[in-house]
Amino acid sequence: MLKTKYNETHAPKLELGSIPGREAGDDISILIPRHEAYLVEAIRLREKYKHELNVLIGFEGEWIRSDYGPLIKDLASNPIIDFFIGSIHHVNEIPIDYDAAFYAKAVEKSGGSEEKLYEDYFEQQFEMLQALKPKVVGHFDLIRLLSEKPDRDLSEWKGVWEKILRNLLEVVKYGGLLEINTSALRKGLKEPYPGRQICETYIRFGGRFTMSDDSHGIDHVGTNFVKAIEYLESLGVKELYTFERNITVGSDGDTRGLSLTSVPLLSVKETFIPG
Repeated sequence: MLKTKYNETHAPKLELGSIPGREAGDDISILIPRHEAYLVEAIRLREKYKHELNVLIGFEGEWIRSDYGPLIKDLASNPIIDFFIGSIHHVNEIPIDYDAAFYAKAVEKSGGSEEKLYEDYFEQQFEMLQALKPKVVGHFDLIRLLSEKPDRDLSEWKGVWEKILRNLLEVVKYGGLLEINTSALRKGLKEPYPGRQICETYIRFGGRFTMSDDSHGIDHVGTNFVKAIEYLESLGVKELYTFERNITVGSDGDTRGLSLTSVPLLSVKETFIPG
């Protein structure tokens, strides 16, 4: 059965002029207290369910440009935080997963072609990987979502594919995980993030996966996990990875730690697809 639950929210933004949706008009003075209130509630829930679930607390650190690195590191230094997910939602500071109009602006700013936009996306992702080395990399190929051809053979774009290979090797090198993110299915794509071509390559490199529904509401929890499990089986994946909190009590007080744990995919399957 499901033993670990990871709670996270998007990290606060430094400035919100290009951020559409619910945060428009807010500023950092509002978002930081909101983030702190989230942590208070997350602690309450962890305590409430401590005998039933291994509740982990974190956030999604969105890399919009290089000066977000210090903000994300500062938020991650809070002893309440177990780990954070590193992600890219913007290219050249323009949202690439909000709507077609913003995506078109991103294409234009990258020089007018999707190929160049993809190159910029994976280049800025590499900057994030090098600076933050997140334990989990979120929706690795989110750039697919609003693409004209989300299922394209990415190796046809030589420059793009070289950057993808480099980024995957970087994640393997520092010991990170890629999430199999089912929100892609919820939003109409045929495969989760990352797509099959990237997953197969990452597996050859020795990469490891975790799984996420990227919930933005109760109705999203566990959405399309059955399809994700079938997808992983088709890739030949036998294990997923998660984290466990370790608390050591010493003379100087409690020391918090996090250990990586493998979980047989079969066990995950039995949770969501009872025998």
